[in-house]
Amino acid sequence: MKYAVGVDIGGTTVKIGIFEENSKILDKWEIPTVKTNAGKQIITDVSNSVKSKLSEHGISMSDVLGLGVGAPGAVDENGFMCGGAVNLGWEPFNLREAFEKELGGITVKAANDANVAAFGEMWQGGGRGHSDMVAVTLGTGVGGGIIVNGKILAGATGAGGEIGHIHLEDDEPDTCGCGGHGCLEQYASATGIVRLAKRRLAGDDMPSVLRDGEVSAKTVFDAVKAGDKLAIEVAEKFGYYCGKGLAAVANVVNPQVFVIGGGVSKAGDILIKYIEPSFLKYAFPPCRGAKFAMAELGNDAGIVGAAGMIINN
Repeated sequence: MKYAVGVDIGGTTVKIGIFEENSKILDKWEIPTVKTNAGKQIITDVSNSVKSKLSEHGISMSDVLGLGVGAPGAVDENGFMCGGAVNLGWEPFNLREAFEKELGGITVKAANDANVAAFGEMWQGGGRGHSDMVAVTLGTGVGGGIIVNGKILAGATGAGGEIGHIHLEDDEPDTCGCGGHGCLEQYASATGIVRLAKRRLAGDDMPSVLRDGEVSAKTVFDAVKAGDKLAIEVAEKFGYYCGKGLAAVANVVNPQVFVIGGGVSKAGDILIKYIEPSFLKYAFPPCRGAKFAMAELGNDAGIVGAAGMIINN
């Protein structure tokens, strides 16, 4: 039996999994992400943890097909982190080579964490059975991962898939985290939905349950499901921007399916109801057949995709 290791490096924890070559997960665990000293020990900590767990399972390094790793930054096809990883303290360096050195030269593949999670959803999640897919993560921000013909689209400097920063609105007064104005992320993320809701609440005195407590993406869509008219208007605005942004993506990469994940996706299929009308309006006709599906792997998408890069080599 041969095995693959999947690693998902996050700002707080590193998720790690050992997978059999038939894709069945053998074990998964987490270790803390130690960011002191500019994150210099993260790779050593991960490598030591992997070696210890392999030994615990009686697996020799010769039985390991390789290790896949996703990291929070732009990673090119050679495993080089072009801009480092600010939240880990990393300057630009070759992530693949660093792991290969620590692990004795085994095969290592590295990619951006959102792209790796997208690969996981294509392989074993909501995009299963498709080779052309866009993963959309609606969380605190809006992330994306693009798969074309079964391969991650990294781009020249590893920044492919940053769909959250598609420009949609010229007159947006607030500044996006990227420094721009009017990005998709400002309307379709959890924080963006709250922005839309608060603006609508300030617009007039229309009754709404959202006036009685916390305003969050969850409370907005809970109110939508309960028939709250103001919340429905907010959902329609969210859907307009999200659908328009995804139509722009479809017009470029022509995916078979969009897989929607992230915290906002917990609202369920109701999101699709509000996204599809705008998507169909703005998508180029041959691209309108793209399906919408919900992500299935949750927090395991990263380790599944990382191992999948090795197993599906």
